[in-house]
Amino acid sequence: MSALILVRLDAVSGSVPLTARFSYDAEDPYVVQATFLDGPTVLARWHFDRQMLAEGLHRPVGEGDVTFSPHTADGAEEFRVALRGRSAEMQEDAVLLMEARALTRFLEQTYAVIGAGEEFLDLDRLLDEFLAR
Repeated sequence: MSALILVRLDAVSGSVPLTARFSYDAEDPYVVQATFLDGPTVLARWHFDRQMLAEGLHRPVGEGDVTFSPHTADGAEEFRVALRGRSAEMQEDAVLLMEARALTRFLEQTYAVIGAGEEFLDLDRLLDEFLAR
């Protein structure tokens, strides 16, 4: 399952509109993949912990390269994602803002597939796949 969510990149020169495709696969029940797009161009792909996303809607969570927190702008409830990326040349940080309701709807759909606390990974199968390579 996936959903497109409009995102604003909070930049020094102002906001830059982007799209994020949030995807969830029951085969990897703890993870939400976010692909950030500028038109058809993939800018970045991150894997987020589903529970952290849900908690970040209500309180600041995370440390290091990824943090989530609720944010209010012009009376609208938003979701703030702070990302830290490092390349050989420099450290690059990004702050993304999106409508909290859109993310909440997406997460509700994921919990309809696999409820909170019902996640399960077949580690024996994963190990067999890994060793078969």
